[in-house]
Amino acid sequence: MNIIVCVKQVVDPEAPPSAFRIDPTANQMVPGPGVAFVISSFDEYAVEAALRIKDKQAARITILSLGSNLQRETVKKPLSMGADALILLDDEVFAGGDSYSTAYALAMAIKKIGSYDLILCGRQASDWDAGLVGAGIAEMLSIPSVTIARKIDVADGKARVERVVSDGYEVVETPLPALITVSNELGQVRYPTIKGIMAAKKIEPVVWKPADIGVDPSRIGIVGRQTSLLKLFQPIREGKCEVIGGQTPEEAGANLAVKLREAKLL
Repeated sequence: MNIIVCVKQVVDPEAPPSAFRIDPTANQMVPGPGVAFVISSFDEYAVEAALRIKDKQAARITILSLGSNLQRETVKKPLSMGADALILLDDEVFAGGDSYSTAYALAMAIKKIGSYDLILCGRQASDWDAGLVGAGIAEMLSIPSVTIARKIDVADGKARVERVVSDGYEVVETPLPALITVSNELGQVRYPTIKGIMAAKKIEPVVWKPADIGVDPSRIGIVGRQTSLLKLFQPIREGKCEVIGGQTPEEAGANLAVKLREAKLL
């Protein structure tokens, strides 16, 4: 079985808001010095889902990542977890894209890879949280897709998926090839082992430029965007505290009730 997992390098979402600033002219977030890059958390669950399939049957896992100036130590993490190969779409022209242009470039790369039975993505990226790229790839490849998976079993040319819904989960079965997006309900992601880290150091990623995957230059990166970002800003959070007193606890309670009613909270 050939499995492709799409992963994204993002700025560490655990970094404090003070570590960032907004460039209002370019409508871009600019991380401060020392802010780390990591694999998007939901994408790590997609890698784990692929590895669980590999634990049960023979499988080759290829990691596919798109970006500009991708940090090798970051994007190699799935290799240290147990993936077999890494393909990078690494070029400045891929930068600044939206869900459409990103899905298009990844779909073209997957067509170049050629042989695949299953494509896995995180349910959404931990920076923009759009959750559209996976479905976009499936549409462009004309294959079925299942979103928000918490468990995946593969057998007899089909994938049986437990899909998260608001009040539990539903079971969906789809023929392969297919694309599945994976959620954190999958469970604990395994840690890279020392052996895995050493093995990953010996694996050199394959780097593809736009010409290598035959993309239309007008459909990738910032020029290929189908959406317009009007304004990017950090929200201002303000709070104030008013102490409601009284001569007795009963009076303080009554005064509080009056204030809550005035504020139309009661």
